[in-house]
Amino acid sequence: MALSIVIPIYNEVDTLPHLIKRVEQGVADYPDRYEIICVDDGSQDGSTDLLRQLAANHNHLQAIILRRNYGQTAAMAAGFENAQGQVIVTLDGDLQNDPQDILPLLAKLSEGYDLVSGWRKNRQDAALTRLLPSKIANFIIGKVTGVKLHDYGCSLKAYRAELVADMKLYGELHRFLPALAFIEGAKVTEVAVRHHARKHGKSKYGLGRTFRVLMDLFTVSFMKTFLTRPMHVFGSLGMASIGAGSVLGLYLGFVRIVLQQGIGDRPLLLLAVVLFLAGVQLFCVGLLAELLMRTYHESQNKPIYRVRERVGGRLI
Repeated sequence: MALSIVIPIYNEVDTLPHLIKRVEQGVADYPDRYEIICVDDGSQDGSTDLLRQLAANHNHLQAIILRRNYGQTAAMAAGFENAQGQVIVTLDGDLQNDPQDILPLLAKLSEGYDLVSGWRKNRQDAALTRLLPSKIANFIIGKVTGVKLHDYGCSLKAYRAELVADMKLYGELHRFLPALAFIEGAKVTEVAVRHHARKHGKSKYGLGRTFRVLMDLFTVSFMKTFLTRPMHVFGSLGMASIGAGSVLGLYLGFVRIVLQQGIGDRPLLLLAVVLFLAGVQLFCVGLLAELLMRTYHESQNKPIYRVRERVGGRLI
C-alpha cells in the first residue's frame, strides 16, 4: 500500500535537512511507493524557504505552505487532505520522534488495526513541566474517552487513510485522534517507540494549552456518548429538572391550599419556578441539538454506522 508521511513544521529551520534525510532512511526498505508531506504552519525562521528548496531536490517530498500559523491540528488536517497513500503516518518535525519507528508501526497496522499510536516509553522531556502534566492528561483522557493509551500526546501514529477521511479536525483535536477513531468503530492499539531529546530549536508546547485541551476533551466525550442522540442527555436533564420543579410546586400547593400557609416569601417557590423553566429550556435545547445532528449527518451524507468489511456477494 502506498504510504504518506505527514509532518507539521513550525520554525524548524535547523532540523529540516536532518529530518528529511532521516525519514528517507527510515522508509528506505518500504516495499511500495511513499511520499513525505511537510506542512509549513506559518514558520517565521526561514523554514518556509528551506522547505521549498528541499521539495525541489527530493522527489518524494511535497511542501504545503499555509498562509499563517493555524496550529498543529490544522496542519495535520491539511496533510491528511493532500495525502494520496492508503496508509498515513504522522510525526513531529523536531526529530524527537524517531523515523526508524515508522516501519514497526506499519507492521502493527498490517495485523488488522486501523490506528497504531506511538508510546514514548522512555520519554526525554522535563519531568515537572512535561512528563507529570502529560501523565495526568493521559489518565484523564483515558477515563473520559474509554480508550486506554499510555501516551495520547505522541504525534508518531499510523492510520488507514479511509479512517482519517471521515474525521474533521478542529481546535486541539489532533491529540484525540485515537478517541475519535474509536467513536468511528476503529481498532486502536499502541506500540512503544523511541524518543530523543530535542537538539535544535525550542518546544512549541506549554502548560498554556491545558485549558484548550480540556475544552476539546468535553467535546470528544459528548461526541462519544451522544453524537447521534443528543436528546437523550438534554431531554433527560430537562425531564429531571421539570420533575423536581413540579414536585416542589405540588408541595407548595399543598402548603398553601391545605395548610393555609403563605408561600410568597419562601425560597422554595423561586427554586421550583427556576427548575421548571430550566427543564423546559433543556428540553428545547435537546430538540434543537437533534435537528443539528440530522443536518450534520444528512448534509454530508455522513452515515451513522461504519462497515469494517464485506464478505461474499456479487452482482451476477
